[in-house]
Amino acid sequence: MFTGIVEELGEVTAVENLGDASRFRLRGPVVTEGARHGDSIAVNGVCLTVVDHEGDEFTADVMAETLKRSSLGVLTVGSRVNLERPTAVGARLGGHIVQGHVDGTGTVLERTPSEHWEIVRISLPADLSRYVVEKGSITVDGISLTVVEAGPDYFTVSLIPTTLALTTLGLKQPGDPVNLEVDVIAKYVERLLADQGATR
Repeated sequence: MFTGIVEELGEVTAVENLGDASRFRLRGPVVTEGARHGDSIAVNGVCLTVVDHEGDEFTADVMAETLKRSSLGVLTVGSRVNLERPTAVGARLGGHIVQGHVDGTGTVLERTPSEHWEIVRISLPADLSRYVVEKGSITVDGISLTVVEAGPDYFTVSLIPTTLALTTLGLKQPGDPVNLEVDVIAKYVERLLADQGATR
């Protein structure tokens, strides 16, 4: 489990096409400290497994299904990525419960800068819109954010200078894809209510 509090802005150093999968090598001095084979690291909100680790770099295999359902397929050498290790039991939950299981992708539609923050509007797939509510939580490229406005096919978030400086959202431009993970609690509530209705 993750919390959506990005630990560092990493970099893709190599991409190997394996046919039905890809192998990524990524640089991240913070998240590789103490890393071992089999550990989990979230890359732009996608939970990946460490295959190998050397120095401040690690490799992870990404299967075709993950490439299809996330924006990891557009990454190239030099791409910057958000990195986070799983939260430790007993640690503070600084963001919200994040599984690292991307529900879909959106596209940055518009950026509106202000003096001290920036509003970013992002497209929202129709099948996810029911889970997104004003002042609720959403994960964008692995970043735990609060929804400012929830439209039928978009939502907006307000980004403080720290988020702009330390995550990929400071670099994303209109047209760029982002990974989205909705609040898992909303999905569980929906399923429980549906099951309750079916048993009446």
